[in-house]
Amino acid sequence: MRTERIGTSDVRFRRQGEGDFAVVFVHGFLDDQYVWDGLIGELTTPGVECVTLDLAGSGDRTQASGPFTYDRFADEVGAVAEALGKPFVIVGQSMGSAVAELVAARHPDRALGLVLVTPIPLAGTRQPDEVMDTFRSLGGDGDAQRAVRTQLSAALAEAELDRLVVSGTRIRPETVREAADCWNNGHPAGERPSRYTGPVLIVRGEDDGFVTAELVAQGVAPRFAAPQTVTVGRAGHWAHLEQPATVAGHLDRFLAGVLPVVRASDWTNAFEEKSANAFSDAFAAGVTLEASILTRPVEGRDQVKNVMAAASTIYDSLVFTQQTVNGERSYLEWHATAFGGTQIDGVTILTKDADGQIVRAAIHHRPLGAVHRFSAELGRRLAGVLDAEYFHQG
Repeated sequence: MRTERIGTSDVRFRRQGEGDFAVVFVHGFLDDQYVWDGLIGELTTPGVECVTLDLAGSGDRTQASGPFTYDRFADEVGAVAEALGKPFVIVGQSMGSAVAELVAARHPDRALGLVLVTPIPLAGTRQPDEVMDTFRSLGGDGDAQRAVRTQLSAALAEAELDRLVVSGTRIRPETVREAADCWNNGHPAGERPSRYTGPVLIVRGEDDGFVTAELVAQGVAPRFAAPQTVTVGRAGHWAHLEQPATVAGHLDRFLAGVLPVVRASDWTNAFEEKSANAFSDAFAAGVTLEASILTRPVEGRDQVKNVMAAASTIYDSLVFTQQTVNGERSYLEWHATAFGGTQIDGVTILTKDADGQIVRAAIHHRPLGAVHRFSAELGRRLAGVLDAEYFHQG
């Protein structure tokens, strides 16, 4: 586990695990990033990195100044998502679910999925003042916070309850008041269908007296095109803490459905090794390679791996600069040098089958002069392996 910071700000985030994809977790009202530790420990999905952070005013950021608004929270969480430099699924609980939706909507190119745990509607709960005064006055009042958490949970362990109360009472009263008004008043984007159109999972606790089945059915689910909705038994508003294994199971199944089978590391690692065997491991038997450096496609694992292994040795340097995922395809932007300093840029499109093997690779190089020179050199290195008609001459 490691902790990183966004620039010179007080926004710090923890990174656990390694992978081509990230799962970003956003905590709720009066909570902190550590509420996700138990659930993260139950996850079994391989190849993902789990990321947590404290929202402004909470956890290790209680001294942060306002405003404590959805836009401010979404800006900071979005900055973390951008810093990761990889596709992500974002998970939010209660107030954090609204933040998660805003982040997903602002980063549609990288947000592979959205998970809302006991979600407060983005449009707000619109509770009257006599109800909200109870929540606004929770700042610094440990007994009142304990009572509210006990009332809205069904199976919260005593030790976890104690920790939450300690963490919650550290939050300044003025921060609590502003945060409560934030989730009660909502965000203007909640008044219309969600701008996030990707996969959505909604998780609610069966015994949650605050985020009820009716609230989800009327104020949350209708804003999404085709959300999955699951209910966790013996759980209230903190379902992720009350039944972490169950919620983790739902998240694992959701991840299995939304994480693309394209694992770009298979491809990038093969370039690092520069060997035919490394590329062979990534390819399906009937793989097809199309490239601007070739005059026609190359087909079959044996031929394609030979071409790619030879091509990888021509580069003096190769850096993958950006990755975007869309279903079964990954789009990799890259920058390379060859021939002692010639600059080459390109885009690679990888398509994989259900078993995770590459069935098609399309590689686009530029500029044209570099394309022709690279092709001629590749043909020279593959003389006797591949017919000269596959390559541009000169």
